[in-house]
Amino acid sequence: MKKIPVGVIGTGFIGPAHVEALRRTGLVDVVAIADIDQEVADRKAEQLGIEKAYGDWQKILADPDIEAVHICTPNNLHYPMSKAALEAGKHVVCEKPLAMNSKEAEDLVDVASRTGLVNAIHFNVRYYPLVHQARAMVEKGDIGKIFAIHGSYLQDWLFYETDYNWRLEPEYSGESRAVADIGSHWLDLIEFISGLRVKAVCADFATFHPIRKKPLKPVETYAGKMLSPEDYQDVPINTEDYATVLLEFEGGAKGVMTVNQVAAGRKNRIYFEIDGSKKALAWDSEKPNELWIGRRDGNNEVMIKDPSLMYPEAREIVSFPGGHTEGFPDTTKQMFKQVYSYIASGDYKRGIAPKFPTFKDGHREIMMCEVILKSARERKWVEVK
Repeated sequence: MKKIPVGVIGTGFIGPAHVEALRRTGLVDVVAIADIDQEVADRKAEQLGIEKAYGDWQKILADPDIEAVHICTPNNLHYPMSKAALEAGKHVVCEKPLAMNSKEAEDLVDVASRTGLVNAIHFNVRYYPLVHQARAMVEKGDIGKIFAIHGSYLQDWLFYETDYNWRLEPEYSGESRAVADIGSHWLDLIEFISGLRVKAVCADFATFHPIRKKPLKPVETYAGKMLSPEDYQDVPINTEDYATVLLEFEGGAKGVMTVNQVAAGRKNRIYFEIDGSKKALAWDSEKPNELWIGRRDGNNEVMIKDPSLMYPEAREIVSFPGGHTEGFPDTTKQMFKQVYSYIASGDYKRGIAPKFPTFKDGHREIMMCEVILKSARERKWVEVK
């Protein structure tokens, strides 16, 4: 089978992660990478073994050899780049959030529908094998009626006042930070597993570092580099470090989500517990190959990822036998396998619905983040319409 030629826009933390995952699918050739700086593009292309390097992202759209484009840039560029790529006839995989606001996101959904091209939003957390197992268990009634869902997404990469990144600047990242950046992953994950939609929220935000020290020289995300005092300038922060959100789901289930980017020792921990009328389920991304199953009458259980013990729906995204750990890089690989198998098969031309998250899912998460932001500002319950 002929491999699909792909271009990646963005050379920061997530761009190279996309490149690696794409290559592991066996379905594509990453033929070009783009950055706003030609020197950076050239250096990354050499490091990653990519043939073409562009210092102007529009050149990647004009390249007739490229069939699909990955948008791995700061948030404010997602909308214009995704729209331009679709209008240039390219399939698009975009990092989340899909856009800066729900109006832009809705426009992208419309453009994708009009062009008939494949579109995907990178909600890769869905693709841990035991996340799919949890979804299958809920669908088959193993845990019964869902009573409550609670959990968190915790990080510490912004723990110090000297920690700084473009995500702290609303003009690049949007009005919400912790909720939009990591809360969107948690909310998408929970709606995916439970099959329940959030219908109302009540949110409380906090900014623990109202003034941060911005480096006067670039520091990569998660790099943890320390500079000298004269290398910083004080910058006021207007986005949240922390949020707790009460949730009301369709069907009467209740829930709560906490997100925190200043939680010492939590590097990138996603956790959820779903309490049902028969059993409970709990999963921790720092132990991604273990699924806790809780019982009232009987011993609790820890299910270890093993395709021979899992439901077929979950087995589809497992690459290795039991005892062989699968983690974060594998989630992106599994999602991209679905995306490019869908493109290669031509299913999108026949109107067959995709299994992976699309721009419609990206639009929903932005809309939910806006409602949560409204709730925090007005300090009241707000419906998700």
